[in-house]
Amino acid sequence: MAVLRAAGRDDHASVVGVIDEWWGRPLRTLVPALFLEHFADTSLIAEDDRGLAGFLIGFLSQTHPDEAYIHFAGVRPDLRGSGLGRDLYTEFFRRVRGRDRTVVTCITAPVNTGSIAFHAAMGFAVAMPVEGETHVRFRKEL
Repeated sequence: MAVLRAAGRDDHASVVGVIDEWWGRPLRTLVPALFLEHFADTSLIAEDDRGLAGFLIGFLSQTHPDEAYIHFAGVRPDLRGSGLGRDLYTEFFRRVRGRDRTVVTCITAPVNTGSIAFHAAMGFAVAMPVEGETHVRFRKEL
């Protein structure tokens, strides 16, 4: 079973070290080290006896005082479907609710059908891209 903890700058190498493999395409540049430094209290690491099991990089919106945003989240391929993604999101919801956030938003690429299905199952409203947009948008009221 994976144990969840707050992320920190020292976790950056292990997180970006798996992103391209876990997604099957080059995405590691989407998680710069500063995210794990400045958003450590709302970002999470999941570890098990094999090491990194999952992660969630999220933060509080400075522009929208009722919102929090999940920038990037992942679960090791052998653990997908185990409930770990749900656990990461649930813990994020708990942390941001404690900071007076009532909405969580995030995006994904339209080709990421697994992510779209996951977010729908987690109760997010799903807005497919309209002309000129490149991402599926998600919104969940807490």
